[in-house]
Amino acid sequence: MTAAMFRSLVRLRGPFGSAPSLSEVCPRSQHFQSALKYSTATAERRRFYQDVSISQGEGGLYEVNLDRRKLKTPGGKLFTLPNESLAIAVATEWDAQRDTLKFYTMHLTTLCNTALDNPTQRNKDQMITAALKFLETDTVCYRVDEPHGLVELQKNEWDPVLHWIENRYNVTIGSSSNILGPEIPEATKDTFRQHLNSYNFWSLTGLEYVITQLKSVVLSMGMIDRHLSVEQAVLLSRLEEEYQIRTWGNVEWAHDYDMYELRARTAAGALFVHLSSESSTVKRKLLQD
Repeated sequence: MTAAMFRSLVRLRGPFGSAPSLSEVCPRSQHFQSALKYSTATAERRRFYQDVSISQGEGGLYEVNLDRRKLKTPGGKLFTLPNESLAIAVATEWDAQRDTLKFYTMHLTTLCNTALDNPTQRNKDQMITAALKFLETDTVCYRVDEPHGLVELQKNEWDPVLHWIENRYNVTIGSSSNILGPEIPEATKDTFRQHLNSYNFWSLTGLEYVITQLKSVVLSMGMIDRHLSVEQAVLLSRLEEEYQIRTWGNVEWAHDYDMYELRARTAAGALFVHLSSESSTVKRKLLQD
């Protein structure tokens, strides 16, 4: 197996396994049986509410109401949010649905459900360990040794981001075309572990989601730190696919669909990280208007 083949397998299924995504968020849903309930859903149903609002409940937490009925998680918990900004974003997501509810487009709602129900029952340390494991199979660290055009493309596009993150965090990561990939120094892992530990549980949930989309800790951190835009991060994560498409062509509609879907999921994950990291900043007057 070549390094390129191994990297393709890694991109299909990384250490995190399947990414939690938008699914089964109806407040009337039954108690989830396993984490599979948080996998991508294609089901739709007719919109069953008219108005969407938010309110502040016990402990200062915010709630989302559908026709004054409190939203609940797939696990039956009250759907509570840590700050007003995130509550407004989620309420907007529900209000944007039209005659048919497309659950698979409501990424912020699903990330909140995942954080609240924690279906895999993990703590922060376990989530951080999983992220660091993903660093060992990072997209930008695995390079091909042929064809020459792709070798040069990876060098020109990935090296600047890799150098940025090494300088930003004062770490060594490196890259390799060997099937085993680069050997990540323990000091680098310790630095990233300390940095990730500064995130709260909700933000780590969002960051994990972004990493599973991009298959890259480097690109994810570059985007969260605002060094890369969503479009740039997604394009860099698909560099090999884009090269092959330019060489061999593509299915006209499928490529654009995949690209826009990945952008939407990645953007939602990044927004979730930032919103769940901040305290309430929206004035109470907004609730009264």
